[in-house]
Amino acid sequence: MSAAAESRQRALDGVLDGQHASAALAGELFSVVDALGAQATLRRALSDPSTPDEARAQLAESLFGRRLGGAAVAVIAEAARARWGAPSSFVAALERQGVRALLRTVQAEGRLDELEDQLFKVERLVEANPELSRALGDRLTPLEGRQRLLGDLIDGRVGAATAQLARRAIAARQRTFGLTVDSYLTMAAEQRERAIATVTTATALTDEQKARLRAALSRQVGRDVNLRVVLDPAVIGGVRVSLGDEVIEGTVAARLDDAQRKLT
Repeated sequence: MSAAAESRQRALDGVLDGQHASAALAGELFSVVDALGAQATLRRALSDPSTPDEARAQLAESLFGRRLGGAAVAVIAEAARARWGAPSSFVAALERQGVRALLRTVQAEGRLDELEDQLFKVERLVEANPELSRALGDRLTPLEGRQRLLGDLIDGRVGAATAQLARRAIAARQRTFGLTVDSYLTMAAEQRERAIATVTTATALTDEQKARLRAALSRQVGRDVNLRVVLDPAVIGGVRVSLGDEVIEGTVAARLDDAQRKLT
């Protein structure tokens, strides 16, 4: 992401953070995202760089001012005021704020850890089932049908906010369902100024092992770390930790590969 794009995103984040977060606010932002996705003329009008910035913001206010709450209108108007480069980027920016509003709401309720855990498990469920993954990613099937398919599997088994985010991730704004869920989990970690470490191991870690690993990684990065543990029988022994762009190999397979490279 360019510095200019990051600046626009931070500014819009600030507007959302200045509002009272609620499930209703998230729902209103998601409804606008869905409307923009269905109406190309509307999303072009609200993001057309040839139109003055304030004119786009005023258009957003006139379109949504009587239909939505003031908090949602403030976020939408600020998004319309910015220059995103493409209508799709404008829509994605609003989607991000809907997700953030929902995450802030869940955090205020003290259930953000639960949501992260459930959402990660849904991601793993889909990734472990290639047939399901293909079905959810089939753009020839209407989005509503794919959302129902996932809903049949998770409704009643996860919280309402988790199910809502999982359904929205099927639109795959980050190219795939898995990458989109990852972006949600990253936002959830950022909400509490935490880093995310993905730990791949052949056997489940004990609570004590998780605590030691979390403490060690937290010391390394200088902030709290959320662990996502992935079980993979192909990991012969030890663990593999991915933390941002860094991969820490502690597996038998990795050590054997390293030894073989040194011998050749």
